Amino acid sequence: SPAVAEGRVFVGSRNGMIYALNASTGVHLWNHTTGGAIWSSPVVGDGKVFIGSEDRRVYALNATTGALIWSYLTGERVNSSPAVADGKVYVGSYDKNVYALNATNGALIWSYQTGAVIFSSPAVVDGRVYIGSRDNNIYALNATTGAYLWSYTTGDDVESSPAVAYGMVFVGSRDGGLYALNATTGAPIWNK
Repeated sequence: SPAVAEGRVFVGSRNGMIYALNASTGVHLWNHTTGGAIWSSPVVGDGKVFIGSEDRRVYALNATTGALIWSYLTGERVNSSPAVADGKVYVGSYDKNVYALNATNGALIWSYQTGAVIFSSPAVVDGRVYIGSRDNNIYALNATTGAYLWSYTTGDDVESSPAVAYGMVFVGSRDGGLYALNATTGAPIWNK
């Protein structure tokens, strides 16, 4: 999925490139080559574009020029789309970890290991990171420290990316259910 910011459209491709186009005209502005296919959707913040790649890296690129600012090597491919909040980049990896990286220099702040591959993209709301895992769980972690707050087990993989609103976390599972959970406690409210 593309991201649109500052008059530009940013999008990744299976050919391993991220592209920047003029949003009004479609004129190609720049591209940057990674070492693997890109399934991750970019996010733009503070003049940078953040994106994951199947080469196991999370990239931060200059949004104006496409120049590499930093990259962080995880243990496996990164199909999760990053989220940026409070100077941190949050992203999941197929190595089962959720990462919080310094948005300025890419330094690791914390990581938290789930029980399986992470395809889900994180949501960051009210100091919490919410993310699904193929271990059938949705997790809530402290956004500052990475400390475990709660998890809720569904009937199958959670590849869906959570949405947070009205004090609830909404997330789908491969069991066919859509779950609404209390965002603070993880208590189930309903599922359909």
